[in-house]
Amino acid sequence: METIAKYFDLKKLGTNIKIEFLAGLTTFVSMSYILFVNPNVLGASGMDKGAVFTATALASALGCFVMGIFANYPIATAPALGINAFFAYTAVLTMHVKWQTALAAVFVASFIFILITMFKLREKIIDAIPSDLKHAISAGIGIFIAFLGLENGGLVQASKSTFVTVGSLKNPLVWIAIFGLLVTIILMIMGVPGAIFIGMVLSAVFGILIGQIKLPSAIVSSAPSIAPTFGQAFKHIGDINTMQMWVIVLTFLLVTFFDTTGTLIGLASQAGLMKDNKMPRVGRALAADSTAMMAGSILGTSPVGAYVESSAGIAVGGKSGLTAVFVGIFFLISMIFSPLLSVITTQVTAPALIIVGVLMAQNLAKVDWTKLEIAVPAFLIVIGMPLTYSISDGLSWGMITYPITMIAAKRGKEISPMMWVLFVIFIIFLWVLNV
Repeated sequence: METIAKYFDLKKLGTNIKIEFLAGLTTFVSMSYILFVNPNVLGASGMDKGAVFTATALASALGCFVMGIFANYPIATAPALGINAFFAYTAVLTMHVKWQTALAAVFVASFIFILITMFKLREKIIDAIPSDLKHAISAGIGIFIAFLGLENGGLVQASKSTFVTVGSLKNPLVWIAIFGLLVTIILMIMGVPGAIFIGMVLSAVFGILIGQIKLPSAIVSSAPSIAPTFGQAFKHIGDINTMQMWVIVLTFLLVTFFDTTGTLIGLASQAGLMKDNKMPRVGRALAADSTAMMAGSILGTSPVGAYVESSAGIAVGGKSGLTAVFVGIFFLISMIFSPLLSVITTQVTAPALIIVGVLMAQNLAKVDWTKLEIAVPAFLIVIGMPLTYSISDGLSWGMITYPITMIAAKRGKEISPMMWVLFVIFIIFLWVLNV
C-alpha cells in the first residue's frame, strides 16, 4: 500500500487510497452509461453490439490505466459521445462508408494524434482554429446528439410537410424516453452522482413494468466475443485513399483533439492541479488519450477521449492517477454484465444523449455573438450539424465562411495559414459530395 501511495504521490496531493477508490467508483457510475449507449449508437452502423460492448470496456480500461499510471491524473477515458454519432450516422449511414473502413480512419487519426503529441505540435494546431469556433463545434455536436436522442426516443419524427414534428404519444415506447428524460433531469438538478446511469436503470425498469421491454435471460455471463470487430481497422487502411476519407480522418482528429484538450484542462483546473496556468504532464495525458484511441480502433470502437464525468470523482476528492486506475478496474469487471444490453433499448439511452447534448451546448455561452464575423460561421456550425444530419457538413459551413467574414470585417491578417488550408479542404469536400 505504501508503494502505491508513494508512486501516485497521494500524501503530497492530500489524498489516500480510500478516497481515490471512492472517487473512482463515483466516476465510473457517472460514465458507465457509455457501456450501453455506445453499442446502440455504433450498432446503427451494422457493427455487432456485443463486440462493441466488450471493445468499449477494454478501450476505456486501457485508457484509464495509461492516464492513471503514466500521466497521474484522476481523469477517466472512454469512447466519446458525439464523435461516435459522427462515426455511425454520418460516416457510415450518410457517406456510405463501411464501418470497417471507418475504424481504419479512426486508427489513422489516432496515429496522427500520437505524432502531434510526440512532436509537440499541439499548441500550433490549437492556436490555428479560433476559440469561438472550437466552442461552436462542441455545442453543435451537442445539439446534434440531442436531436439523435429525441429521434431515437420517438419524441420527434419525420414529417412530409414540416420535415420534422413531435412524436406520437400513442406509442408506449415514447413514454419510456419521456419518463427517463424527466427522471434524469430531476436527478441532474439535484446533483445526484451517476444521474444519467440511474436514469437509464429506472427507464429500463419502467419499460419492463409497462411490458415494452423483455426481461433479460441472465444478469451476468462471459464477455461477448470481440472477434467480429477486432483487427478490422488494419484490414481496411488501404481504403483511406479518397478526399472523402481524409475529411473523415480529419474530423475524427480535430473533434477528438479539441474535445480532449478542453476536457483535460478543465478537469485539471477543478482538481487544483494546474501550475502557472499550465497543465503539467499534458503531453503524457494526451498520449494516454491517443494511445487508447488507437487501441480502441483495433478493438472495434469509435475514438476514445477524456470524460467530463471525471469531475464527479474529482468532486469527492480524487486527485491522483489512482482514481483513473480504479475506474479502469471497474470497466474490466463490467464486461460480465453484457446480458443487460437487451434491456437497454434506444428509448432507454435517448435521455442520456439529450442530457449530454444539453451539457455540450453550454459552450454557446463562450462564443462572442456580438461580432458578426465570428457569430455567422459559429452559428452555421451549430445549426448546420443537426439540420444536415452531419457533423462534417456543419463543420464545413463554418470553416468555409470564417475566412470570408473575417476579410469582410477587415481582419484578414488574423486568419492563420492552417485555417486557409482547412478552407480549401472543406470546399473540395463539399464539391466532391454534392456535385
